[in-house]
Amino acid sequence: MKIAMICSEANPLSKTGGLADVTYSLTKELNKMGHDAIIILPLYKKIKEEHFASLKEVTKFDVFMSWRKQYAGVYRLKIGNTQYYLIDNEYYFKRDNLYGYNDDGERFAFFSLASIYALMRIEFIPDIIHVHDWQAGMIPCLIKERFNRESDFFIHTRFCLTIHNPAFKGYLDKYFLNNFFGLSDTLFDNGNVRFDGQVSTLKSAITYADVISTVSPTHRNELLEYSSSHGLNYILKLREQDFVGILNGIDTDFFSPETDPILVTNYTDRSLIGGKSSNKKALLKKMHLPYNKDKPVFAMVTRLTWQKGIELVLHVAKHILDRGAYLIVLGSGEKELEQGLENLRAIYQNNVGIYIGYNEDLAHLIYAGSDFFIMPSLFEPCGLGQMIAMRYGSLPIVRETGGLKDTVEGFKPGVTQKATGFSFVDFNDQGLLYALTLAIDLYFDRKDLIKEMIKNGMREDNGYVKCASAYVELYKKALAK
Repeated sequence: MKIAMICSEANPLSKTGGLADVTYSLTKELNKMGHDAIIILPLYKKIKEEHFASLKEVTKFDVFMSWRKQYAGVYRLKIGNTQYYLIDNEYYFKRDNLYGYNDDGERFAFFSLASIYALMRIEFIPDIIHVHDWQAGMIPCLIKERFNRESDFFIHTRFCLTIHNPAFKGYLDKYFLNNFFGLSDTLFDNGNVRFDGQVSTLKSAITYADVISTVSPTHRNELLEYSSSHGLNYILKLREQDFVGILNGIDTDFFSPETDPILVTNYTDRSLIGGKSSNKKALLKKMHLPYNKDKPVFAMVTRLTWQKGIELVLHVAKHILDRGAYLIVLGSGEKELEQGLENLRAIYQNNVGIYIGYNEDLAHLIYAGSDFFIMPSLFEPCGLGQMIAMRYGSLPIVRETGGLKDTVEGFKPGVTQKATGFSFVDFNDQGLLYALTLAIDLYFDRKDLIKEMIKNGMREDNGYVKCASAYVELYKKALAK
């Protein structure tokens, strides 16, 4: 199959979250399987600066959006077995960040149109166009309602949508339909693209995609329920037969404690104690904390937002810190949460380490040097951190939601099981405190059990072979329509 992955970010070129990991790793695995899969994404400022010498211009053209005429260049860059096609326009993409601008709607309207024209210019006729989230969400509608009436280039192409973050729906004013996309207002009036009284590019993708996925089976079920759907349940109910949950994987070549060049000592589940111990020592040194081999390290690598349960951690962390535990957090986000962590560090200067921002090397060292990895999210469509943590022998502590529930087998006292971490149900202080207390009690009292759980987690198969195979079956379903 020929597959065009159209997305707003992809490793290793641009990343704000798990979307970038998924688009890259899935495409790489599809190519390993013998398919012809490419990635199309914007040529952001940072990519241009870091990879300018390796970029090869393959075509350029103008994109018209009503009275606007915007240049679009298409550059090719090969990384590993994957070809990237990067859409260049400095007016829209020469910026310090990927998102967060008042004209994001216009920026990704341009990107969507330019991606369609790019496929035509490079003569890549895809069997499947796979779009991700709202940024590329108008592409199935654009092709079916506009481009297929002008050309038969995409006449046999089918469309897959993956919903990674349902909280962002790509809201635009109604006038965008004609003014930017060249589409009729009828699509708004008949409800195909209308949501909450506005155009929603995510709603459009749900309407026009041939098949739809989200990133875990549990999250798929959550999106069909009113209370946890972010308002999408009634739309997705209409497409329920075409809607599946496919669990994301992790890149097991990149995330491997056995070969990871960032670690102080590499290790496997057979050399666990020495490997974890030396990386813990290096981690605490890097965070300027006194080393005590007998005290557990609890860690987080996360965006500091309300969704991630950071407030719960701030409320109950003292209970583990008072018992001598360390807490190390890598992330950035909402200023009040960043300040809350700084306040906690001021009280527990010898126990708390904070890095505001993101650092890939430090993230790897945290996975390897920590004993427990905290993810108490209000909602988590899939989550990758818990899978990476298990691979590195750090036991996840998670709330039972979305992919966290699907990937972590929570320890239950008195029950024989293959536990791989700790879990709790209620999104409140008591829920998280229960899981943290259970973890630290076992750490001090049952190290044999902790070691067994770590080995269970390290042996979990969370690679991309299963994920990619499931997507191939979903693509076949789309092509059969």
